[in-house]
Amino acid sequence: MENIYLNHWAVLACAVLSLALGALWYSPLMFLNGWKTANNLTEEQLRANNPAKTFGITFVLALITSYNLAFFLGDDKTDMAWGATAGFLTGFGFCSAIFTIVALFELRSLKYILINGGYITVYYTLAGLILGAWRG
Repeated sequence: MENIYLNHWAVLACAVLSLALGALWYSPLMFLNGWKTANNLTEEQLRANNPAKTFGITFVLALITSYNLAFFLGDDKTDMAWGATAGFLTGFGFCSAIFTIVALFELRSLKYILINGGYITVYYTLAGLILGAWRG
């Protein structure tokens, strides 16, 4: 079996990145209003959410997905360029593609698909870049 290189600090940074990027991506500065419209969500519905539960579960899942990507990029030849490329291919070619298939069957709008698929693709690209660059 080959040796897999994991930088646990880089994985943790990727999980934190997921939350930070999400906070920016779904903020009023970027796509909050379009996202709310595409999901037919109101401010009242968003305020009724339990943030501790949502962000807690989100962080655990972000940690799992970050470790998963780190395992795939665990080869000692992985560098920043390959990490970003593999992250993009994961985000766009796997995650956003299957997300889009599900959204099409749910009769979701193109706006919904682009906002959420964009976040997924950007996150995985940046996570792959971090995992590829932070090797030491």
